[in-house]
Amino acid sequence: MPKNNLSRFIVYAVLIYFAVYYLLPLYVMLTTSVKSMDEIRAGNLLSFPMHITFAAWSKAWSSACTGVECTGLAPFFWNSVRLVVPAVLISTSMGAINGYILSKWRFPGSELVFAMLMYGLYIPFQVLLLPMAMTEGWMGIASSTTGLVFVHVVCGIASTTLFFRNFYVGIPDELINAARLDGAGFWRIFWRIVLPMSIPILMVTLIWQFTQIWNDFLFGLVFSAGGSQPITVGLNNLANTSTTVKEYNVDMAAAIIAALPTIFVYVAAGKYFVRGLSAGAVKG
Repeated sequence: MPKNNLSRFIVYAVLIYFAVYYLLPLYVMLTTSVKSMDEIRAGNLLSFPMHITFAAWSKAWSSACTGVECTGLAPFFWNSVRLVVPAVLISTSMGAINGYILSKWRFPGSELVFAMLMYGLYIPFQVLLLPMAMTEGWMGIASSTTGLVFVHVVCGIASTTLFFRNFYVGIPDELINAARLDGAGFWRIFWRIVLPMSIPILMVTLIWQFTQIWNDFLFGLVFSAGGSQPITVGLNNLANTSTTVKEYNVDMAAAIIAALPTIFVYVAAGKYFVRGLSAGAVKG
């Protein structure tokens, strides 16, 4: 075998090995979720389903017990939707404005403000639990979806500001100064010049924030209650609910339902995320 063909064979073999390694858990989850419990008990973990059924998916969505409630994951799923949409939009918008100011409209002490924001990236979330709970209590938004949105916006501003600030630093100051000479003000420059150039960093930030907030469990567990719990808490409750029979197919279907929005976002907008990274959206 020629040397080049041998090298290519080795590269492809290694790539296929790692692809199978990482996709194997997803295969097990998918196949288990469409098996009946009798087939799960009779077969092995890697066997392909003999009779495909979506009964476990239906039960996970609408009738599985999460604690004492048997409403499935549907209420938790829609709670997460009501949480993630405003939290992502608000934190991204505030990050864009902060980054625009800290890169193009610097003021005395702006570098100190930026440095203080960056310290927010290194503070463990566990440290924030008590002061955040007291703040939400004072504001009267504890244990509500509004409270969860507030927590994620506050904790997301540091990262979104960093993304936008580092991206806007690459925009030539001469472009902004020329717009000022033409009479454009702060918001007109932002809307007409800066924002149209921000598509790569916008996509990176939106995907980043969506993933962080949708998959969050800590804040959802601590700052929600009753009808405001997100899907990660619902999934945990479902998996830990004690019943006479452990329904692995329902658990697997529930886990896939919880992951579907994140998978969809990466499949639909993954190429924009890569373009944003390659354009230097998160460097610095």
